[in-house]
Amino acid sequence: MKATKARDAVVAGAQGLALALMGLIGSITLFVLSVVSIALIPIGVGVFTTPAVLTLVRAHANQRRLLAARWSSLRIPVPYRPFPRDLRTGVIGQVERCTLMLKDPATWRDMQWLLVDMTAGAIVAILAPALVLDGIFGLLLLTGLWKPIVEADGTYWYAFVPVDSWATAGLAALLGVVWLTVAMNANTLLVRAHFRLTRTMLAPNHERELEQRIDRLTETRHDALDTSAAELRRIERDLHDGAQARLVAMGMNLGTIEALIEKDPAQAKELITNARESSAEALTELRDLVRGIHPPVLAERGLGDAVKALALRLPVSTEVDVELPGRADAPVESAAYFAVSETLTNAVKHAGADRIWVDLTYSGGSLRIAVTDNGKGGATIGTGSGLSGIERRLGTFDGVLAVSSPAGGPTMVTMEIPCALF
Repeated sequence: MKATKARDAVVAGAQGLALALMGLIGSITLFVLSVVSIALIPIGVGVFTTPAVLTLVRAHANQRRLLAARWSSLRIPVPYRPFPRDLRTGVIGQVERCTLMLKDPATWRDMQWLLVDMTAGAIVAILAPALVLDGIFGLLLLTGLWKPIVEADGTYWYAFVPVDSWATAGLAALLGVVWLTVAMNANTLLVRAHFRLTRTMLAPNHERELEQRIDRLTETRHDALDTSAAELRRIERDLHDGAQARLVAMGMNLGTIEALIEKDPAQAKELITNARESSAEALTELRDLVRGIHPPVLAERGLGDAVKALALRLPVSTEVDVELPGRADAPVESAAYFAVSETLTNAVKHAGADRIWVDLTYSGGSLRIAVTDNGKGGATIGTGSGLSGIERRLGTFDGVLAVSSPAGGPTMVTMEIPCALF
């Protein structure tokens, strides 16, 4: 138990250090760039720089949302207003993009969050590694480290303990043990407090969130209808061009066999062989078609085993970790399965990855799926991309998609679908 708490304290300390650096380096830099860029809008330069800078701010905020979900299981909504699909290109399109981003309330919440993140957020985060390091330093003083320090600068104050002898070094070591004990019990809470502060600043108010959910569900409902219609047309086309054509040809062969069975038994036998091969091919095509609609393994064994079966067919090494205490409704499982399938396909085709990790968990009333690859990175959610299709698919169930994909990788795609398991 103590070993586990000590490990968790060290991990939380490392997380706190990373969060503090993100705040002190990333948030300060982006806040300064944003203020300067917005100030340059009246002279025209800011119109072109502001959208790019605010896009970086949003990526920075989304990265924190992703870490909040992974490190503290806290969900922070992504409230940005979508751009119109007919957004123009060129100078006019750039002006429209800048205007839309500045009118979005989420942009100004991001700016306020940057201020808080570089101050209070960084202070809360840095406490976690400080407790661990200060505690270890207190123990090191008892090993004789106090001697060269005192000889160089005189009495050394370790917190409120004046260290100038072995006795006071012992008191410092006792205080170091206290700091380590506090770290073991408080570090994870400090990291969680940092993310709670982040959620307070980034999350929209309740009324705005409900409004966004209604707009999102309305949009994704239309997308779902369009997708269903396109899927129906695909199925009809596949049936017409594939299995149906083979069955028609097989029927014609059987008619010919009836006419030749007495006149030319050898040719009739050859046609029977062709008909048997056509029937096998038609059956294979029908099975593939059904598998594309709803894989049998998904219906029979659930999402975890279906994803594992999917991973076995990939040409790269893929590890799947499943921790699901039950099964979700069939539509949710189907949406999650095809979202994972599309993500894995992107990792293999576009990322150039040679290793992929898939984690399926359930907590806080939501199904969470994380797909990580060691590819080249650079994946973004944009119009026409596979990730946009995944986002629309998840949006039908009020799900969310977060992508972290810096240039050079790795890429982490996190999906979350609110649902109940049974």
